[in-house]
Amino acid sequence: METFTTGETVVRRDVHRSGRVWSELALRVVCDTGETLVTACAPGAQARWPALYAKARDEGDRAVRTEAFEAMAAGEWELAPGMWQETELLLWKPAAAWFSVNAFFTAGGLRNWYVNLEHPTRRTEDGFDTLDLTVDLVIDPDLTTWTWKDEDEYAHVRRLGIVSDSEHQAVEYARTQVLAMLEERAGPFADADRWAAWRWEPNWPAPCLPDDREQTPA
Repeated sequence: METFTTGETVVRRDVHRSGRVWSELALRVVCDTGETLVTACAPGAQARWPALYAKARDEGDRAVRTEAFEAMAAGEWELAPGMWQETELLLWKPAAAWFSVNAFFTAGGLRNWYVNLEHPTRRTEDGFDTLDLTVDLVIDPDLTTWTWKDEDEYAHVRRLGIVSDSEHQAVEYARTQVLAMLEERAGPFADADRWAAWRWEPNWPAPCLPDDREQTPA
């Protein structure tokens, strides 16, 4: 298994079951225990994502996001260059989990916690592969209140067949795991105060994607 050193640049890729890359984001390694990989990025980090998805972000139009998922189901999308903006991101990813725990920071500090439901990690030579399954859990900084997000999009990708029945079962179990972890203050929430005080290392430049990126997995 690939392991990474603190400060090293890695690439998170969301890979469709067809083998095509749906998106990728350059990150820097905060720590890597083998079982859990903690990475981060800051404004200026290079990314690539579907052109329709980028259009939806730019225009604030969720209807275009729906089109992007329909393109995914049809296997017809093109990637556009992008750049991480506005927040610093801290991403905690246990290898076998169907989720990652993220924290978003602004100049004022921790904005919120954010749990992505996604595929377990597959390590690659230059990072890791997963696939965002659209539904998310947004948690207030003090961990006292939370809400599920993008349930409508999750229902849509279920209808499109992007999320299979077996994947849906894994997502439902992951939901219970995440809520139990939050209630028990386990995982990253066991060190919530320490992680909440984290900030991007000022000596680290924003991470860049390697040149000549391909749309097939490693």
